[in-house]
Amino acid sequence: MEVFFQTLVGGLGFGAVYALVAMGFSLVYRTMGLVNFAHGQVVMIGAYAASTFYMSAHVPFFVSIPVAMLVTGLIGLVIERVLRPLENKDFDLMLIGTIGFGMVLESLATITWGATGHAVPSPVDTAPLDLFGIRLRTYSLVVLGIAALATVALVLFLQRTKRGAAMQAVAMDHEAATAVGIHVGRSNAIAFAIGAGLAALAGALVAPMLYVNPTLGGSLGIKGFAAAILGGFGNIPGAIVGGIAIGLLDSYAAGRFQAYSELVVFLVFTVIIMIRPTGLFGERTVNRA
Repeated sequence: MEVFFQTLVGGLGFGAVYALVAMGFSLVYRTMGLVNFAHGQVVMIGAYAASTFYMSAHVPFFVSIPVAMLVTGLIGLVIERVLRPLENKDFDLMLIGTIGFGMVLESLATITWGATGHAVPSPVDTAPLDLFGIRLRTYSLVVLGIAALATVALVLFLQRTKRGAAMQAVAMDHEAATAVGIHVGRSNAIAFAIGAGLAALAGALVAPMLYVNPTLGGSLGIKGFAAAILGGFGNIPGAIVGGIAIGLLDSYAAGRFQAYSELVVFLVFTVIIMIRPTGLFGERTVNRA
């Protein structure tokens, strides 16, 4: 029972990270109809940025996170601005462009930080919590709390602000949104920036849990992408559920099947998608890509 609950909390911690990555994917797709294949590499840049400020500049870890989010937010704006001339003209080229940006970011990370990577010490020094004889890692609970706050903030932004409402309108019909005076390009840029900020948050939170290296974004990006599809691509609540589901499945598979855990995760994912092609909460909001 103790192992079960420890695995549960660990799976929820990683699931929260996958959910943040999935929300970034879904937000850009919901607004632009575009899958940003550079998103995983943005997660990796966020992990490197946060760990660099934390370990080299000696900035407190929870202060380095918003700094890293600002860095990746600017990267997201650059990606959107470069791709903007292609919008509504050649979405295939835009998809290829995001892949190219991902390769560039990975190469820049290798040049800047090297190919070997580094470990990040946990910013939480407190001993594991003892709950009814079950020892729970404190940092995993911190990750859950921060991810929950970020999720609530995103939902409130989308539902309670004029800019969020504009993004929702663009997601539903960008031509009608333009007709009523909404600046579609600005909404797309904000979606990219927020998505990149969520990626940095995910990367920063997962850095003390994994080994930070230039290929980190590949694994996190694939699992976050799978979580977004599992929940229903473009569906923000679905991305959260999908991320938690992938995290729990990954955690229990690692304990049971060890080296074959990822194979098991994606086999189960494939079976679910075969049964539910639109995901658990499938909702088509755009069909431009």
